[in-house]
Amino acid sequence: MAATRNIKCVVVGDGAVGKTCLLISYTTNAFPGEYVPTVFDNYSSQVVVDGMTVSLGLWDTAGQEDYDRLRPLSYPQTDVFLLCFSLVSLASFENVRTKWWPEIQHHSPGTPIILVGTKLDLRDNPAQIARMRERRQEPISYAQGSATAKEIQAARYLECSALTQYQLKNVFDEAIRTVLNPNRRAGKAKKGNGCVLM
Repeated sequence: MAATRNIKCVVVGDGAVGKTCLLISYTTNAFPGEYVPTVFDNYSSQVVVDGMTVSLGLWDTAGQEDYDRLRPLSYPQTDVFLLCFSLVSLASFENVRTKWWPEIQHHSPGTPIILVGTKLDLRDNPAQIARMRERRQEPISYAQGSATAKEIQAARYLECSALTQYQLKNVFDEAIRTVLNPNRRAGKAKKGNGCVLM
């Protein structure tokens, strides 16, 4: 019997993009109630993906600038980063390129990144769209997220909702697959590539 593989997954992104809710919703199968802590306690569980059992260690980080010097202490030995932004926050999306990707590259070069658009349930919410339009903004589209993922050489681009749990499990399954199957990284296994050279 093969030994269980340990995978360290660190979640980064601006404050208030839903990182902690993402983790709580995934680990408890329920969206958190009123109180959401700034940082979720590190969590480890046995997960089976594609028939392989892994010990998935989840590490939350605080996105606020006050934690800029402390946060990188979580980065050593990271196997995969979930770089999160809110699909209804242009600033958090812009910070993917200007803050988070450079920070990850500086502290953990070569570590795979899954770019994750959070709050998918709000992208089509009429009240949310109206609030954004008052500021002359629109929700981030799938095409925009996908283009940024390509630009930062992310292994994957995914969108999910911690509130409804839509595609939530898939985010973590894909993070695990990215570590277990490094050849899939950076678009090497994109659909539509029908040519195989042997």
